[in-house]
Amino acid sequence: MPDPFVAHRSLLFTVAYEILGSAADAEDVVQEAWIRWAGLDPHVRSGVREPRAYLVRTVTRLALNSLRTLSRRREDYVGEWLPEPLLTVPDIAEDVELAESVSIAMLTVLESLSPVERAVFVLREVFDVPYEEIAEAVGKSAAAVRQIVSRARSHVAARRPRMRVDRGEQQEVVERFLAAVTSGDVQGLMDVLAPDVVLIADGGGVAQAVRVPVYGAKKVTNLLRSFPQAALNPKTALLWLNGSLGIRIDDETGGPSLISLVVEDGRIARIFAMRNPDKLGHMEEETRLAR
Repeated sequence: MPDPFVAHRSLLFTVAYEILGSAADAEDVVQEAWIRWAGLDPHVRSGVREPRAYLVRTVTRLALNSLRTLSRRREDYVGEWLPEPLLTVPDIAEDVELAESVSIAMLTVLESLSPVERAVFVLREVFDVPYEEIAEAVGKSAAAVRQIVSRARSHVAARRPRMRVDRGEQQEVVERFLAAVTSGDVQGLMDVLAPDVVLIADGGGVAQAVRVPVYGAKKVTNLLRSFPQAALNPKTALLWLNGSLGIRIDDETGGPSLISLVVEDGRIARIFAMRNPDKLGHMEEETRLAR
């Protein structure tokens, strides 16, 4: 039998990533969890009756400690902070709840929760961890965890986008958007954008990007219409980004951009453009997620 840590590694990374919104920091947490697991006395390790639950608790505690530190750093971040994107396998889209939970849109909503609220919400709503186990992981009573879950659930419900669209519709809208952007088709852009579309870009003060959200189809179109003239030899590709179809754009002047889109009613309602090169390190190899 494989070591329980090896068997559950994809799950542990997914837990850490959803709590942290950063692949690099999630990897650090999983590595620390492995060091602690491997460092246990063999008799103690073999005596763990539910290794999966034990390892999830360990990763949760480590991720929560890391998130408290990261939350303070993010307050000083230049411009808008967006999660670190992942290149994912197409199959993840078949698990609708998992795909939605790791989407850039949902991870952005989770940023508005406190660290404990986020950890509790992720464990309960995504991974269906029992309240008693969550309580042990976060150092709260089961009753307190139930209250936190209820509060976080209401908070997220008020902010989460309506994302569940047919895969074919998603691809058709994404392709229309990409064609309009790369050709400078102003009318095509206006047609594919929802009237109240929101664009959020993350350059981290390193790559060029707007530092505040852009609201409305007209303003977003004005921002994007100059792309064909501004970019030098742009290369574009469709790819599976955090569980849904997204876009990668590389140009010699502006560097790489990863675009995640939220489609509602046949139009694009939200655009997340991730341009900070420090966050694009996990785009060369597919990441396997699990729950």
